[in-house]
Amino acid sequence: MVTARCALWGGRLALTLSLLSASLHSSFVTADTPTVLSCAEVAEQQTPATTQAWLELALVAGHCYDFQARAVAIDALGVRTLALSHRIRDGVRQQVVQHLDGPSVSIERRSIAGYMARFTPEVNSGLKASEAWAQHVASYYDISLQEDARVAGRDAVQLRFSPRDQQRYYHAWWVDKETGLLLKHVMSDRQERVLETFQITQLHSPKLYDGGVADDVSAEQADHSWHAEWLPEGFVAQPQDPGQPVSNQRVYSDGLAAVSLFVNPIEQSVLKEGIHPLGVSTAAVALVSEGDQRWQWIAIGELPSDMLQRIVQSVRIEP
Repeated sequence: MVTARCALWGGRLALTLSLLSASLHSSFVTADTPTVLSCAEVAEQQTPATTQAWLELALVAGHCYDFQARAVAIDALGVRTLALSHRIRDGVRQQVVQHLDGPSVSIERRSIAGYMARFTPEVNSGLKASEAWAQHVASYYDISLQEDARVAGRDAVQLRFSPRDQQRYYHAWWVDKETGLLLKHVMSDRQERVLETFQITQLHSPKLYDGGVADDVSAEQADHSWHAEWLPEGFVAQPQDPGQPVSNQRVYSDGLAAVSLFVNPIEQSVLKEGIHPLGVSTAAVALVSEGDQRWQWIAIGELPSDMLQRIVQSVRIEP
């Protein structure tokens, strides 16, 4: 996934991945891209003075700290306690989530440190990935800042994201003042009813990575014979994560929320057409016939169900 939360730190990413079985495959990648982002320089920056500066720090910090943590996730599936591990070695991020309740489940993902979602409108725009992301988010959400927050015994700032339309949800972040790491996230629906709370309860001695990580890692768009003709405003197609296996998936993001779109020919049993709640995420399924072939189209994301239905119904197979 390429939501901001996915980019910020591994715990939230792996929790999201646990809802998407198609994305649970670990891959080993190598980071041979030239290093340009110094984590030491990130840590030495002055305390951010603006909302956008806090956004940029939060995005970059997730690529620069090793840490262990305990967390809780509360949503329609119930309450879950989690052990989180985030390590960076030789420019590669290793993100692990272990479920501490019920059956033993451990989810691992490896990716190139420094790889971030793409929102720069032009290749030579002069914007860093974090700057382009923060500007993009601010185009579709009104963002307010509260500086005197506290989470898990740590001083934090709260960022509240209010959508400028009815096509997406409300979000709130609590960002650690010392490191810039995300400590808490709350997502609410159009009526501002809480859908999910994800919170660090213990953050164990975050350690700054003593090397540098690649900034603006290049990646290519996957070549598919299908596309979505309609997306909510601000949702941008994201390239395939470097080092990840090629799949039949397209990912779109507005910087905070993401939608994964899957198109498969029907050869076996299929999901029932309609809406399927998946905890904090929702899946919209359409069954379509094109000539002699039947297809299953699935959109999964953290968006209102009517938006997901509209997306999946707009899919077109290219001749």
